[in-house]
Amino acid sequence: MTAEPLAPTGRDGRHLYTCPLCEAMCGLEIQVDGGRVTSIRGNPDDVWSRGHLCPKGTSLGAVHHDPDRIRRPMIKVDGQWREVSWDQAFRRCTELLAPVIAEHGIGALTCYTGNPLAHSFSLGRYTGVLLGMSGIPVSYSPGTVDQWPKNLSSHLMYGNWWGFPVPDIERTDLLVIMGANPAASQGSLLAAPDVMGLIGRIDTVIVIDPVRTPTAAKADEWLPITPGTDAALLMAVVHTLFDEGLVDLGGLAEHLDGVDALRTAAHDWTPERVAGVTGISAERTRELARQLAGTERAVVYGRIGLCNQEFGSLASWLVDVVNILTGHFDTPGGAMFPRPAVWTVTSQPQPGLEGGLAEFGRWQTRVRGAKEVLGQVPVSCLAEEIETPGEGQIKALITVAGNPVLSTPAGHHLDEVLPQLDAMISVDLWLNETTRHADVILPGLSPLEQPHHDDLILAFAIGSIANYSAPVFAPEDPGRPEEWEILVRLTGLCAGTPAEDVDVAAIDDGFFDYLCFTQGLDGADIRRHYDSGGPERILDLTLRTGPFGDQYGTNPDGLTLQKLKDNPNGISFGPMVSQVPEILGTTDKKIRLAPQYLLDDLPRLAGRCNREPDDLVLVSRRHLRSNNSWLHNVSALMKGRDRCTLLMHPVDAARRGVSDGATVSVSSSAGSIEVPVEVTEAIKPGVVSMPHGWGHGLPGTRMSVANDSPGVNTNVLSPPTFLDEPSGNGALNGIPVTVAPLG
Repeated sequence: MTAEPLAPTGRDGRHLYTCPLCEAMCGLEIQVDGGRVTSIRGNPDDVWSRGHLCPKGTSLGAVHHDPDRIRRPMIKVDGQWREVSWDQAFRRCTELLAPVIAEHGIGALTCYTGNPLAHSFSLGRYTGVLLGMSGIPVSYSPGTVDQWPKNLSSHLMYGNWWGFPVPDIERTDLLVIMGANPAASQGSLLAAPDVMGLIGRIDTVIVIDPVRTPTAAKADEWLPITPGTDAALLMAVVHTLFDEGLVDLGGLAEHLDGVDALRTAAHDWTPERVAGVTGISAERTRELARQLAGTERAVVYGRIGLCNQEFGSLASWLVDVVNILTGHFDTPGGAMFPRPAVWTVTSQPQPGLEGGLAEFGRWQTRVRGAKEVLGQVPVSCLAEEIETPGEGQIKALITVAGNPVLSTPAGHHLDEVLPQLDAMISVDLWLNETTRHADVILPGLSPLEQPHHDDLILAFAIGSIANYSAPVFAPEDPGRPEEWEILVRLTGLCAGTPAEDVDVAAIDDGFFDYLCFTQGLDGADIRRHYDSGGPERILDLTLRTGPFGDQYGTNPDGLTLQKLKDNPNGISFGPMVSQVPEILGTTDKKIRLAPQYLLDDLPRLAGRCNREPDDLVLVSRRHLRSNNSWLHNVSALMKGRDRCTLLMHPVDAARRGVSDGATVSVSSSAGSIEVPVEVTEAIKPGVVSMPHGWGHGLPGTRMSVANDSPGVNTNVLSPPTFLDEPSGNGALNGIPVTVAPLG
């Protein structure tokens, strides 16, 4: 049966599009009738996802048509929002920011960039302009909430801070999952088509997690572990591998540095030493090491639950260490480096940190004295830098596609201090818990109003693919600037030019020339290939100079953007391949197995093993029908039972006189919340769990669906200074709490 021809952008009919909501990158067939999305289903011909689709992907039509979505620029006048023209909005940005910079300097301005940038066609490519060319000295992001330990360990081990080994789940026989729930996330720092379908075909799957997640429920074994002790368990596995002669370095041996130092560091970390604190018996720990060493194709995968805990850097490092020691690294079925079809400015080495140097703390925050790590400091510092008077106080803020009031530690405190700013500008689609404090909101495009091609996500993919999607709809306001132009104008404003007068093309050309320079190309020469600028020009550059590209003619059969447009179902270049030592950015082209910076943190982990256990600790969790905070305004995804509940084991509930469905008070050193309890055996005794991204219903927001089911903000319970010390990442798991029935 011949498929219906594809409709042009803005016309009724059949459209192909890649879902931009998570790392699964599912290919969609979208039917548009009468100017509205009438159906969304998986595209069976998509070379990557082959027809798979999750509930989030079916919501894109609702996101586009959402009556709450901001479609025109808005400025706040006497506390009330007013829609204005784009020219008026940019002039207002100038009126607000220019005096702040003139009086206090560019250091009084900062920026917060949110997670959706990783999936955005314009924002993802042009955030580098705002952060790199504006002069803003310090910026904040969710990176220090959910993944900075991975960036840190990859930087130290491989000299490549965005080079993450991912599990080759298509070709493995044993998968050990730690602190990850692919059944909800669809993969995190792991992009795979139908990830649970692939996992379901693996011979043996073991999940190590305090919660029996939907992933754990489908696994062959669930090992409930005490939150925050994963690094101790992994050190005991490393000890066992050395102690029992199970280490197999294979062909990697000549590319490794630090094996002896690692053996010495692991000598005292016996399974017996850590059994009491981890909750996993010494014998089961030994058997886990034997299983990994004795299985030809096996791999350990650790994710967000390992990153945002007290020992996130050690845990992230040790996942890779175990894969290396068992011979399951850079080989099919083990942990491998993806080979994306494009490169990104994000992945370029940071000046001064080439080669994996551990030179952090190059500067410190003004109030807390938190050290810089890979150019970032804990996002929890933002509130105190706004609140505390003195030289260097933050007076103005730009937010781009982020909602830190709900998504960062102690976000409720940030909510309290944002009104103290002299100026706040938000690039966003909704009037949410954060943007309600802005003076100007510059709306982006809906996902379906812009092209799509994943760049950063391809760096986590188990296969090499490329897939371009044309916009489904034309912008409702045909005269509006694209998102990348908004960022360019804000960049020029920060550098001293009124936003309305910024030479957008000049800055765009300058950024493009810089990208060409990183590849050894002359930007002025390469620009002759193009009639216009913008993100499509950048995409064509990164495709053509990528591993499969045509190299501007020297490889005539290679990849170009036009070739990708001619293949709307995408192009596949096959599975991951071995890339060591070529992929390494260390000065000696060796993997640093035992970075001293991480070894120096082991005494802190030893102190944790000797610490008295907490009576009750809190961990976070995810849900398939949710995506941080912003999909809570889609009614179809909000149907069903209340998901903002506190999971609690029956033993813990009985001790506190708490019954299923009762509302309780949960308190930590940072604050208190009230939430209904869900009593379940699917959680380790001594542990409770809350989902993140809730806490809607605040005055001044325009999120009608979300506000009808507000839930509570679990980050109220997150102490701002509870961190993984080497990386500065917030510890959102393992927070000591008390739970008491109300009344």
